Amino acid sequence: MGPLSAPPCTQRITWKGLLLTASLLHIWNAPTTAQVTIEAQPPKLSEGKDILLLVHNLPKNLAGYIWYKGQMTDLQHYITSYLVHNHKVIPGPEYTGRETVYCNASLLIEDVTREDAGSYTLQIIKRGDGIRGATGHFTVTLYLEAPKPSISSSNLNPREAMEAVTLTCDSETPDASYLWWMNGQSLPMTYRLKLSKTNRTLILFGVTKDIAGPYECEIRNAVSASRSDPVTLNLLPKLPKPYIIINTLNPWENKDVLAFICEPQSENYTYMWWLNGQSLPVSPRVKQPTENRILILPRVTRNETGPYQCEIRDQYGGIHSNPVTLNVLYGPDLPSIYPSFAYYRSGENLYLSCFADSNPPAQYSWTINGKFLLSGQNLSIPQITTKHSGLYACSVRNSATGMESSRSVTVNVSGKWIPASLAIGF
Repeated sequence: MGPLSAPPCTQRITWKGLLLTASLLHIWNAPTTAQVTIEAQPPKLSEGKDILLLVHNLPKNLAGYIWYKGQMTDLQHYITSYLVHNHKVIPGPEYTGRETVYCNASLLIEDVTREDAGSYTLQIIKRGDGIRGATGHFTVTLYLEAPKPSISSSNLNPREAMEAVTLTCDSETPDASYLWWMNGQSLPMTYRLKLSKTNRTLILFGVTKDIAGPYECEIRNAVSASRSDPVTLNLLPKLPKPYIIINTLNPWENKDVLAFICEPQSENYTYMWWLNGQSLPVSPRVKQPTENRILILPRVTRNETGPYQCEIRDQYGGIHSNPVTLNVLYGPDLPSIYPSFAYYRSGENLYLSCFADSNPPAQYSWTINGKFLLSGQNLSIPQITTKHSGLYACSVRNSATGMESSRSVTVNVSGKWIPASLAIGF
């Protein structure tokens, strides 16, 4: 240790004399005007290194000094002390065997650990015209060596110009900064590269050959820097986005035969079909030619509207087309009339509703005894009389298919109801 001004003070006394000595030093602890300073050598250090707390401007007539761990000057935090008159070194409860005290009041700590980080207090005992003392505090900041980082990737095999990739510098290290390098140079300015706020994560949008790497990340702290091994992305050949050709998007139910064709055609691809996000199995109702590029759906039903997607695949993976949803034309089904009861009394309100499943929605009309009443899904007649009795029919029609259907209900309207108590008087 070059800065040391005196050899180590290695004479020690036993714990039996410690209490008396500590008591004596406590009596000596009085204020002083000495401008004592403490210099850390080195000013920043990492775990496993040595540090010297070098003391400057010691007062004259030095009687002794005491080092404490922390800012509490009590026996519990006591590291070691030195008495000038007999050159005695007195270790304390915080002494670990790695501390060496010097006659110039400096303290050497070897093989520093995380537990050594923190503040230290030097208490100086001085003789003069009276007994005076001084206390100074110093904080040791401990930095860990930057660990060698590694790069983790969301996808090491992205499709060229199609997929985003996230690179993360591991591990997360406190009080450290992160740098990224590509091809041994700092990152180029491009919209395809974006760093997170902490610089720990790098996002690559649509990886191309010119930004495939190699990438390195670096962790830096106050005392060291460490760089990862390089990582180069393996670009997979770009797949064209497939699309579906279909003979009609508006088939008639149980009538039209649909043919789906997945484009583009290539011997380098295999083809798959999806319905509602599930792979489409071959069944008697779904026919797929050997190459699977053409999907045939005979006599389509309303439950098979889609969405349909085709997928082209190579040995590395695949890509889906945009979904295609059919507009299956059907109906109208046989309508239903509500309510189903058909007995009313004069003065009551008649209300009937008709519904038939149809695509596009059916057109409704009402007749009574074959005579047109009105158009619409609902029929309402207030305060009906016996003349409203008859056969009510709801007719439905699909304007796209031209198909029609109807249902009827017989309505009986009796005379006005009279309570029995009133009828007795007649």
